[in-house]
Amino acid sequence: MLFAMADEEKDIEALEEVSRELEALAPRVRSAELQLMLRTPEDPLDAIVSIHAGAGGTEAQDWAEMLLRMYLRWAERRGFKTAIIDYLPGEEAGLKSVSFTLAGHYAYGYAKAEIGIHRLVRISPFDAGARRHTSFASVFVYPEVDDSIVIDIDEKDLRIDTYRSQGAGGQHVNKTDSAVRITHVPTGIVVQCQNERSQHKNKSMAMKYLRSRLYELKLRERNEKLDEVNKTKKDIAWGSQIRSYVLHPYRLVKDHRTNLETGNVTRVLDGDIDDFVETYLMSS
Repeated sequence: MLFAMADEEKDIEALEEVSRELEALAPRVRSAELQLMLRTPEDPLDAIVSIHAGAGGTEAQDWAEMLLRMYLRWAERRGFKTAIIDYLPGEEAGLKSVSFTLAGHYAYGYAKAEIGIHRLVRISPFDAGARRHTSFASVFVYPEVDDSIVIDIDEKDLRIDTYRSQGAGGQHVNKTDSAVRITHVPTGIVVQCQNERSQHKNKSMAMKYLRSRLYELKLRERNEKLDEVNKTKKDIAWGSQIRSYVLHPYRLVKDHRTNLETGNVTRVLDGDIDDFVETYLMSS
């Protein structure tokens, strides 16, 4: 109404005011649109994120650690809280695998946009010949089940092993068998936790992780068609990536699902991935 009147009367000041108000409303409209996209029952839940290095040894393991840094910074930007559940370091650098919790409003709904294979192209810092390398790492995201979701687990179906923690964690952690690995025999799902000094706390966290994995499995079995999680569980290799991060011979991050791209690779690796996350959620 105000715009129509201002336009009719050619009131420049009023038109500028309308423009400012529209710019101020844009983020709220965008947020409302995203909320409509995040309408499945599990979207509002917290999440458990798991990153695994692909084939390629040290190069791939370093890339997996770079992804961990990116997601922890993204979580900080969004106000999500994180906690490492399990961390398996690489032999020389980086990590073989890591799992962490992501707690916050619609944490799973947003994080599920990152499920898939991530590809890095760069001049390897580990190659004395300064050759270009391509590395892969996989990202899986599971909804962390809360008390309102009942997941029945028979203790007879569990194999529980304890072992000595690896990597950073303090002298006490490294000298005791406090880490816990739980295998759910009927499904073959294996989860582990080593971030706590107490074996009891590690077992409790591992059980929570297991419940989330079993819940995600139930969600997939309930769907008649393969859901997004299942479709992206491909080989951690060429041709199956959802996003490429190219540092050489040019600089570009491109999402192959939406074709969104940016040349500011540093900003993305520092955790500014909301454009990619939101564009994917809106397109899907």
